[in-house]
Amino acid sequence: MLHFLPAPLRGLLGASLLALNTLFWCWPLFAVTLLKVCLPFAAAQRLCAWLMNVIHEAWISGNKGWMNLVGKTRWRVEGLQDLDYQHSYLVTSNHQSWVDILVLQYLLNRRIRPLKFFLKQELIWVPVIGLCWWALGFPFMKRYSKAYLAKHPEKQGKDLQTTRRTCAKFRGHPVAIFNFLEGTRFTPAKHAAQQSPFQHLLKPKAGGIAFVLDAMGEQLHSIVNVTIHYPQGNPGFWALLSGEVDEVQVTLRTLPIPADFVGRNYDQDEAYRLSFQRWVNQLWQAKDAELAGLHHSGERQR
Repeated sequence: MLHFLPAPLRGLLGASLLALNTLFWCWPLFAVTLLKVCLPFAAAQRLCAWLMNVIHEAWISGNKGWMNLVGKTRWRVEGLQDLDYQHSYLVTSNHQSWVDILVLQYLLNRRIRPLKFFLKQELIWVPVIGLCWWALGFPFMKRYSKAYLAKHPEKQGKDLQTTRRTCAKFRGHPVAIFNFLEGTRFTPAKHAAQQSPFQHLLKPKAGGIAFVLDAMGEQLHSIVNVTIHYPQGNPGFWALLSGEVDEVQVTLRTLPIPADFVGRNYDQDEAYRLSFQRWVNQLWQAKDAELAGLHHSGERQR
């Protein structure tokens, strides 16, 4: 709508609206969080959970509003019709840009429950938004290096304990758990350092979603496997704020969860771990082939 404005001005406007939208919704969110702490009764807890869900979705809707205002992105999307708001899902996607998160929220808002991301523990200290993530029940994970675990074996399995403790809070009502399987954004440097066998993807880290299936696999309806592609190249966050993301192609595939993967211990069952890793690698091979086709199609159109 405002695409006639110069890109720098649109960027300033987008950044301002993003900040104002966050500040506007954080206060009712914090108020409900305080109410939830002060009223530990089942009925009050259910009411607070519903209110927080409403606030979360309204926050995302506000972001959708300024994205539509400053840009004119063409959305090419497949698979949304297979989703149901009343079901629980485990959602995963390839990861190329900070824009990915807002793309996913833009498309999935009110189609499934708001996404719950697994976050690094350090992110809780991000001003304002870190507290918002904590209030909304996002799980914060402390990751340990192999060298650290070798010196402190008592820390082994702490991530799984955190996952189980967090997932226990979601039992009894629909939820959408999100995990970037690659664990970090794709860059040529990371791709080369990993010696990734995939052309357009980093190596997947299967443990994250395996822990979720261990903790709450029986509650989950299916896995939503998302593929995101930007035909003009991976955009930076400023490009989104400036309305310079011309086109986004997204495919969502709803996959059944193999019964053999529910309630198994990824850390201690070696046969299951190898089987699960093979399954995840097969998903990644298919995703890499799909991305290769999208890149090839884009090059032909140019």
